Amino acid sequence: MAWVREEPGAVVLDLLIQPRASRTRSVGEHDGRLKIQLAAPPVDGEANVALIEFLAAALRVRKAEVTIVRGETGRRKMVRVTGVSAQQVIDAFAPGR
Repeated sequence: MAWVREEPGAVVLDLLIQPRASRTRSVGEHDGRLKIQLAAPPVDGEANVALIEFLAAALRVRKAEVTIVRGETGRRKMVRVTGVSAQQVIDAFAPGR
């Protein structure tokens, strides 16, 4: 998967975010990134908070272990997650989950 890579002690995800969706969910790979739809609007950081909460719940890690590295104000984001492997991330976002 091009959208996930391992670094020492962490996994880095390349994401494409669609705010103001009907519900929060991952919808698969799009342009080499994992596409995530968020119900939250992109106002006052609400979508970023929703993204961190969604990823933490899906990957079963604490919210403090999910950090937006790049793209805080854009749709294309790079997120670093500690406490999981690349395979765990791939399994968590496999189609049909």
